Amino acid sequence: VRVLCDKAKEILMEESNVQPVKSPVTICGDIHGQFHDLAELFRIGGKCPDTNYLFMGDYVDRGYYSVETVTATICFLVVCSCSDDDKLPFDVQHAMFVPLLVSLKVRYRQRITILRGNHESRQITQVYGFYDECLRKYGSANVWKMFTDLFDYFPLTALVESEIFCLHGGLSPSIETLDNIRNFDRVQEVPHEGPMCDLLWSDPDDRCGWGISPRGAGYTFGQDISEQFNHTNNLKLIARAHQLVMEGYNWGHDQKVVTIFSAPNYCYRCGNMASILEVDDCKGHTFIQFEPAPRRGEPDVTRRTPDYFL
Repeated sequence: VRVLCDKAKEILMEESNVQPVKSPVTICGDIHGQFHDLAELFRIGGKCPDTNYLFMGDYVDRGYYSVETVTATICFLVVCSCSDDDKLPFDVQHAMFVPLLVSLKVRYRQRITILRGNHESRQITQVYGFYDECLRKYGSANVWKMFTDLFDYFPLTALVESEIFCLHGGLSPSIETLDNIRNFDRVQEVPHEGPMCDLLWSDPDDRCGWGISPRGAGYTFGQDISEQFNHTNNLKLIARAHQLVMEGYNWGHDQKVVTIFSAPNYCYRCGNMASILEVDDCKGHTFIQFEPAPRRGEPDVTRRTPDYFL
């Protein structure tokens, strides 16, 4: 795990706070430790590196397999940075063989983009499951620390073909342009307030203007805000995750904003569909919905993950 994280850190250090992404690309929302459903996502969307992927954060917490989920996701980042001559055949179910892959030569790093979500933080993971899972599976907090140190390097946002702005949460009253975001020092724990916090915590709202978020972090923002931001930055769409939507995706703000959620039957009890958004070479888009993948039993977890109100 340490070698994997060090290799991934080298790749992520070179990426921007607004990471440019080319089409075609498949955009994905929250995963939340639902490893079997991540495997289903790759089965439906296509294996990496044959398919380009953009993940918008929240790989850990809630589900029972956060370690496997974040390991597989980071492993794909590393594998997609390998040369054709060196790259080994790889399937998502072989994620535990990650140490064999990390010494490979960097090349195809543009094939997968992994953004930071509000759960990629030290404070949140100590409450919502990832910390306890690492203790249970490894006997210490060392692996948790390696991953949370790595999370600091994840890009905050991405820009697909200069038209689709992708991020985990939403907009901020402190941010008018993409250049404002490019100037951040992102290598830090997610702050409790401020523009970096807002990008990971904010939500679109039916009411105009800025509002106080019921989550206790970030803001709510209305259609007038998203329209102005898109106009200022020559954007056509804001794609974000962060919220459970029962059909797997939900349009808002007169189709200026779309929420994508990629964890079906969230927390193994919500009964929702999941979706991914395919953006083709011509910048056209198609949503693909999918249901939960079969699982073989449940791990023995005695501590119930708290309900999410933060």
